Amino acid sequence: MPDLAAIRRALAQQGQGSSDFDLHPDLVLPQGRVLKPAGVLVALADRGAGLEVILTKRAAHLKNHPGQIAFAGGRQDADDVDATEAALREADEEIGLPRGLVEVIGILPPHETVTSYKVTPVVGIVTAPFEEIAEAGEVAEIFRVPLAHVTNLANFRVEGRIWQGSRREYYVVPYGPYYIWGATARILRTLAERVGAERRETKQVSV
Repeated sequence: MPDLAAIRRALAQQGQGSSDFDLHPDLVLPQGRVLKPAGVLVALADRGAGLEVILTKRAAHLKNHPGQIAFAGGRQDADDVDATEAALREADEEIGLPRGLVEVIGILPPHETVTSYKVTPVVGIVTAPFEEIAEAGEVAEIFRVPLAHVTNLANFRVEGRIWQGSRREYYVVPYGPYYIWGATARILRTLAERVGAERRETKQVSV
């Protein structure tokens, strides 16, 4: 199970960004495309049984990504200084997590979505218990997944479906009744890859 020190070391690694198109290397994305900035909060909390990731299930009636599993977060508003502020603001609005209870420990490389967003994953530690309040009309459920589950590469697999007339493949990392896929799974896989690399480096140093 990765501890907080291991996560900090993993976040310090250098790496390239990811996208919803990673599993389609032959796909050529248009030059000059404009991506809308957004931030999501990879919130890590410990209730005594080890670190967990706080995730949400989006409301089923939403126009974009209905019923999908997501991090708290959203589009960067004009009043937001950066994507980190956007992630913290949205986490407060969507799950009732006060920004004063989040210690930001790093960010992951940006992730490009099929909906033309450049998403910055902000990793933060929840420093105290808080009352989870799902944003009415936006969030159907708030739940937690053990960090050990989503940083184990063996728990990820590739699946696919037809999208806009062609097959699109993507990562999934299911947990119990929750089907975690798409951008959320890809961001978690980036973290898992870094944790795995950090473990290998630590093992080599200790030998």
